[in-house]
Amino acid sequence: MTADRTGPVVRTPHGAVRGRYERRIAVFRGIPYAAPPFGPLRFRPPRPPEPWDGVRDAGAFGPTAPKPAYSEAFAPYLSDPVVPGDDCLNLNVWTPEPGPGARLPVLVWLHGGALTRGSSAVPVYDGAAFARDGVVCVSVNYRLGVEGFGLFPDAPPNPGLRDQFAALCWVHETIAAFGGDPDRITLCGQSAGAISAGALLAAPRTQGLIRRAVLQSGAPEVSDRDKVRRMVRRMATRLKIPATAEAFAGVDREALLRTQAEVGRLSSPVLGGPGFHIVVDGDLVPRDPLKALTEGAAARDVELLMGWTRDEYRLWLVPGGLVERIDRLGAVALAAAMARCHAGHDIPRGYRALHPDAGTAEIVGQMVTDHLLRVPLHRLADARPGRSYVYEFAWPSRLPGLGACHALELGFVFGTGDVAEAKKLAGEGAPQELCDAMHAAWVRFVTHGDPGWAAWDARHPVRIFDDGVPDTAYGPRDAEVALWSTASTPPEVPRTAVPRAPGAELGAAMRRLRRSMGTLRR
Repeated sequence: MTADRTGPVVRTPHGAVRGRYERRIAVFRGIPYAAPPFGPLRFRPPRPPEPWDGVRDAGAFGPTAPKPAYSEAFAPYLSDPVVPGDDCLNLNVWTPEPGPGARLPVLVWLHGGALTRGSSAVPVYDGAAFARDGVVCVSVNYRLGVEGFGLFPDAPPNPGLRDQFAALCWVHETIAAFGGDPDRITLCGQSAGAISAGALLAAPRTQGLIRRAVLQSGAPEVSDRDKVRRMVRRMATRLKIPATAEAFAGVDREALLRTQAEVGRLSSPVLGGPGFHIVVDGDLVPRDPLKALTEGAAARDVELLMGWTRDEYRLWLVPGGLVERIDRLGAVALAAAMARCHAGHDIPRGYRALHPDAGTAEIVGQMVTDHLLRVPLHRLADARPGRSYVYEFAWPSRLPGLGACHALELGFVFGTGDVAEAKKLAGEGAPQELCDAMHAAWVRFVTHGDPGWAAWDARHPVRIFDDGVPDTAYGPRDAEVALWSTASTPPEVPRTAVPRAPGAELGAAMRRLRRSMGTLRR
């Protein structure tokens, strides 16, 4: 590393970059880890960037991947900056000591956004607090939506996940020059970023690259390939083109985004539907990552920190007044959730018994949250006793109705609760003590592999982050999780066996709810 009047200079495998000193932290933004994924590289695996001469300025965030804007219902709560340009496969580095020899622990951050939105430029993801506490923080942009997770007969699957893998390899090869230790990399993600981190953790090609992993509100999973194909086919029908990568590559980028947003309105995290997801590809993802991690030998020596927020579903339902709509639909909405979760009648019956005062929306929301998050994360922790730590974020937002919703913990983890974008979800007056405690736990885990509470064992310890001093509860979600293992109905329930409401009414209700919910999955 060298420095001059304008900032620190670090040499990467493709050329030198000049960052900035901001409050004694060296920050490098917009460093390309792969070539622009357009032209002949569109829908193709990432390629190394072209080397450059001289010193490249790394003072500003690089271009963000093409993506549609959040809907009017969600825009007041979620920020998603757009930086124009083709060179969107880039990353950012925050480091307290930009030079070889420091050997500091490294956090690699994968943002959420349903694999269709988000970027590393969101101010909540500023890595300065981690760098201040001795961690080199790296945040990554990757391809989204149909560009990153479309499934075509003439292109390799999962190009967006392959971008993340390329970024991880770049970090392993290069981070020592920025003061990081390539043998102490923690891969961390939230929601779709956590799902991606789980897939990479299980991938044979990443073994030895990841020392620790953090999964926030996302469990390892893959989707049925036909779900993704249906999304692509619906887009192709609207565009009047074949459902091939070659045909999609000839479509104007803005037209592609508009069509993706229109078709995506039929999907939602709560009621499912076709969408863009990671799929088994026989290469980077050779099998279901959850099975690889729970039944196989994948990442056996990797320490895990994972958890959820108490009221994940409220971010999906509160915007647009969907809580009230689902409560009005009653049994029809409940039947739709049963179909979504492949659940028999024992499951909602059990939730009613555990939460007798809850409305239909709360029952539906907690059922889907447990199905998508808590049950698989419990399974993952059970399969890896002694190396896993589990948390629940329970502090409720100051904004009406949101509770401890999906993505609320992010400002606390990054120590950025005072930025305006974090307050869009948290409101004013978030407790600084809680922010300090949660951020410190993540720093301890990234640095030492122990966030400060008991590792998962037969007692099921869960760290609860709420008002006051964080405390450890034992088995706080065991009763709900147990419903899924003791239900008498088989896990795969035919649609015709689920609804008590007439089938046509159920289908119409699911379509109405999906349109209302939009495409948010963060």
